[in-house]
Amino acid sequence: MRPLSAAVAAALLLAATGALAQDPARITVDAYALPNGLRVQLVEDHSSQVVAVDLWYDVGARNEVAGRTGFAHLFEHMMFQGSRNVKKVEHSSLLERAGGRDNASTQYDVTNYFEFVPSNRLNLALWLEAERMRGLAVTPEGLKNQVDAVKEERRLRVDNQPYSKAIWEGTLLAFDPATCFGYAHSLIGSMSDLEAAKVEDIQAFFRTYYAPNNVTLTVVGDFNVVETKQMIAGYFGGIPRQPAPPVAVCEQKFHTGAMRQQFTDDKATLPAVIALYRIPSTSHADLPALELLSTILGTGESSRLNKVLSRETKAALAAQLMINPFGPRRGPGMLLGLAIANQGVGADSVEHLLVREITAVAQTGVTAEELTKAKNQYRAGKINERQRAFALAEAVQFANTYLGGPDAVNTDLDRYAKVTVDDIKRVAAAYLTADNVLTITIVPAEKK
Repeated sequence: MRPLSAAVAAALLLAATGALAQDPARITVDAYALPNGLRVQLVEDHSSQVVAVDLWYDVGARNEVAGRTGFAHLFEHMMFQGSRNVKKVEHSSLLERAGGRDNASTQYDVTNYFEFVPSNRLNLALWLEAERMRGLAVTPEGLKNQVDAVKEERRLRVDNQPYSKAIWEGTLLAFDPATCFGYAHSLIGSMSDLEAAKVEDIQAFFRTYYAPNNVTLTVVGDFNVVETKQMIAGYFGGIPRQPAPPVAVCEQKFHTGAMRQQFTDDKATLPAVIALYRIPSTSHADLPALELLSTILGTGESSRLNKVLSRETKAALAAQLMINPFGPRRGPGMLLGLAIANQGVGADSVEHLLVREITAVAQTGVTAEELTKAKNQYRAGKINERQRAFALAEAVQFANTYLGGPDAVNTDLDRYAKVTVDDIKRVAAAYLTADNVLTITIVPAEKK
């Protein structure tokens, strides 16, 4: 699964260079669908002898129901357990021997599986993905092993990391389980739900969501379009379509009143504070302004939170602000501020400074210089993603899933370029308010 702040390094990449007048190259996407519903997006690029194969299944924790949570993430593991013609874990070993790499990740709205391989082994990557889509091996032994693997992952990522449980589970309180269950439960899922799962439950989930009509296949890199279309039709065309999955619904209200929660963390040595504000979906017109604001306030050494909380007042050991740490969303998301107190500083002092800096934007706004720098950082990231086949494949998938179609990969940057200082002030006043915040105080456990 992706780390919480995977995009931070890319956002800073060329912030101080002369590349900030450059725009990303325009991308031509050949998009079509097979008769069985498989959506395909091809981007031909011969700049290097590499091809990325990237599948986004339209399923995530958002599609789970009470008593059956954790299935989406479980399948991130199950999909490597072999199929009719591929042995357990052979998927990855075959790719490694061919000079390629693979991985997968789960978010609330999608699950992706990807490979990047030398261009002469594109056929292998496509065949392997079709094999597990056609007939994944789901056995009692495989299910038990992977439930155990998920438990271990939870211990590593959540239970044994300071502040992690508050981020992974405390933040769920911001979403109403009655009207928005999909975002109100853990991405990893309930361990009791997973332990209670039967093979038939897992097979039913696979049939529902791992069908060709519920996935988009994107191929980017050094390939021949005609030959690739023939391979895709040959490998995937015979996999039968399934009935459309149930539509996941989230009806989450904003401005429902301030909420507070306290966590006692036996792994933490210093108190910390989280201020979480509900924000609209990734496709919403206000998201670019909110994302640029998050950069100004909480990304990098020059951010306001770092300057005020860490350098000037020395109240915080570290402070940052991020948009949707668990991935983009079709439904309401979160803007999350986190500050870890310095030695001898109380959580209340850090909370006061954190919330003051976040909410002050609604009155005082940001400077033109701050906004320009944030835009340049965003543009630098977009330029950088064009240089790597997999990053570009992900950008095309993102555009298709969240922005209305693959061609939006060429217009996404325009949404950010148009943001003004007045827009920043407006969205701060609209969403970063006292009646729209969940405040989480993290307190170290007392030593015995």
